[in-house]
Amino acid sequence: MSLTRPELAPRWRRAGVPRADKQVTRGLRALLPRGLLARTVLIILLPLLVLQAVALQLFYGGHLDVISRRLTAGVAGDVAFVAHMLETAPEAARPHILREGNWRLGLALAYEPGIRLASPVARPAWSTLLPLEGDLDHALRERLLLPFDADWHSQPDSILIRVQLADGVLHVEAPRKRLFSTTLYVFFLWLVGTALLLSAVSVLFMKNQVRAIRRLAAAAEDFGMGRDTGAIKPEGAREVRQAALAFNAMQERILRFVSQRTEMLAGISHDLRTPLTRMRLQLAMLPHTPETAEDIAALTEDLAEMERMVETYLAFARGEGTEAPRSSDLAALVRDVAEKARRGGADVALDLPEALDLPLRPEAFRRALGNVLDNARRHGRRVAVSLREVQEAEARWAEVLVDDDGPGIPEAERADAFRPFATGSATGTGLGLAIARDVLRAHGGEILLQESPMGGLRAVLRLPV
Repeated sequence: MSLTRPELAPRWRRAGVPRADKQVTRGLRALLPRGLLARTVLIILLPLLVLQAVALQLFYGGHLDVISRRLTAGVAGDVAFVAHMLETAPEAARPHILREGNWRLGLALAYEPGIRLASPVARPAWSTLLPLEGDLDHALRERLLLPFDADWHSQPDSILIRVQLADGVLHVEAPRKRLFSTTLYVFFLWLVGTALLLSAVSVLFMKNQVRAIRRLAAAAEDFGMGRDTGAIKPEGAREVRQAALAFNAMQERILRFVSQRTEMLAGISHDLRTPLTRMRLQLAMLPHTPETAEDIAALTEDLAEMERMVETYLAFARGEGTEAPRSSDLAALVRDVAEKARRGGADVALDLPEALDLPLRPEAFRRALGNVLDNARRHGRRVAVSLREVQEAEARWAEVLVDDDGPGIPEAERADAFRPFATGSATGTGLGLAIARDVLRAHGGEILLQESPMGGLRAVLRLPV
């Protein structure tokens, strides 16, 4: 029996529930930084930090623990020895024992007879990282076998230990340096120093590598928006240099292709004007009679349409080949095109901001917007033009909305409206919307056709801000 049949598959798989490992992977991916610099530095530093954490654990759990126990045991042994000598020696010998202890053991000793040790006051732990306080308490309990109290807070450089003897209290002031090892400081300085040094070196090194990638990305974005910034200088790692050289070669090929296509369009359009001129002259020389008047009028109209097509070709070729992007006021440009349409008899309503500066090829965009407006006024009685800014993910767009109240275009046929010589085109020649889309894409934008709130067609001209 096969186990690959759908009815035998696990329930979570049939229900489309993601597996737990996929959820964990998504969670880890969400925690990762998004930038290449941060990810690379993380890749370099993470193994180092893990290695240092393991070394710290071995040191802290092994060497430091042993050193702490030995040092605290030494101090506790000295205190227990002095306490034992004071209890067993005659009272007259106690001052001599205290002096000898001060000199030979390095402890500040004092004896206060006739008092009892007060109950210890609860204090917070002196250090949560080092085990010294607990180790000293344990060592004193093992060696003294007498009531005692250790004060870690009163003196910054010493530890005060009070021991209850039979007829008094022994006061011991032990230097803190007797409980510390210099290897502890050296180890921590080594951990922190190497981490900081490696972090600085990796960040500086990767910044140079990422800078070259960012320049390549910026050049690609500028070129995609029609801004010819020239060839970029190859720099950085070998792979980044190869990418820069490949980009320069691609940019040169595309510019050569665009130049050749522009020259070809201009040449074809120019050559077509000669036979059109001859046809116009021949029509003018034909005898005008009632029988031929209708045919001559139809031919004249067809000839005028062909001349408009040729002029559209020439205008598009000239604008694409010679115009350079420059900072332009998009709102003022839209206002000028709308005013021109109004002078042509169109009913155009405007909703524009005061100003919106963008890098544009103004004449090319003016031609594209003019084609779209001409299309709107041909198919509708009222036209509304508005301008807005839109934020999408990490990109910001300026959108020119052209709405009309005409019959519109069914959604299934909107893609065909951009095909050259499509029926119902912007200018009647079949090139209006095709040229408009070409111009918008050359700016790094796009033109979209949607349903208009006015009942007709909405054209959205998007430009990157």
